[in-house]
Amino acid sequence: MVVVGFIFPSGSSISDTPIALANMDNGSMGTSFITQLNAMNNKTGMMELSTAKDYDDIKNMLQNNEINGGIIISENFSSNLLAGKQGYITVVIDQSNPQMSLTIQGVLSKTIEAIGEQMAIHQLNIKYNVSTTQATSMVKPYTVQSQGIVAGEPNYFQFVAPGIIAMVVMMALMTGLPHAISYEKDIGTLDGMLAAPINRLSIILGKVMAQTIRGMIQGFIILILAVVLFGVVIEGNILLVIFLIILTVFSFVGLGILITSFTENEETATMVMMTLMFPMMFLSGVFFPLQQMPWYMQGIAHFLPLTYATTALRKVMVLGADIPAVGTEILILVGFGIVLLLIAVPMFKRAMSR
Repeated sequence: MVVVGFIFPSGSSISDTPIALANMDNGSMGTSFITQLNAMNNKTGMMELSTAKDYDDIKNMLQNNEINGGIIISENFSSNLLAGKQGYITVVIDQSNPQMSLTIQGVLSKTIEAIGEQMAIHQLNIKYNVSTTQATSMVKPYTVQSQGIVAGEPNYFQFVAPGIIAMVVMMALMTGLPHAISYEKDIGTLDGMLAAPINRLSIILGKVMAQTIRGMIQGFIILILAVVLFGVVIEGNILLVIFLIILTVFSFVGLGILITSFTENEETATMVMMTLMFPMMFLSGVFFPLQQMPWYMQGIAHFLPLTYATTALRKVMVLGADIPAVGTEILILVGFGIVLLLIAVPMFKRAMSR
């Protein structure tokens, strides 16, 4: 078998990744495949190939963190090909690292398919005197191209940065307000404020403004770090990003006041805050796309303001969306903020009157 040239699949994102190869086939086709795979790897530097005996050997190597994946050539690989059937090759992945395993699975599958296509093209050219161009169109009649709506390649930092910004703002409000007011209760200074000749609404506004500024500053720091350290590109209007950060602060203000209203001390307020905050972090699409979640989790996500804050920021920062494109999210965030404030402010006044 002559080693033919090939086109390596574009868009691969692994380099020098340790991969174990187990050849269970005793025929010539398995050896030819390994030769082609090595030739491809020498040009691309995609893998650090090592040899394994069988599936169990690859399994042990994965469990010992010696490799990130494996390739197994089946026992009947050559006999199937010679009989005009498909030869089977198995890609073994490390399921403890889902993102790496998906990348390896995608790249190796495309690579193996490309090698198979080139082998078929070579066979048509040699046995049936079909030109390489015509053979290529026969084996691979379609060419698929990918194009994004903004320039550049997608990356995880670009995806996660908007969610992190919204999450930090949420944490600032939900931890700051209960701490600020409950701490005043615990040390006794809140009674002095309530006895002062000022409107009690002014006390709420003062605490809210302080924590709002704190949350916005933290959100802007995360935004700057994402751009400077991780190369996150803001495709949309920066003023719209700032507006969405402010709106995110507004949507969580009422929730922070509400927690403070029915908790007696800082410890209780912290416990309630953590109970609400952590599920919200993982159900709002901050770290994982909502579409990858089970249907019931997606249903819960639609009732969380962090979901809409994350979605709106992601649309503007990653896709370059304008106000009409995030109009629904803006209206929902405003609605969350108004409803929670209408509930929280009277409850806070009633709690302070006791």
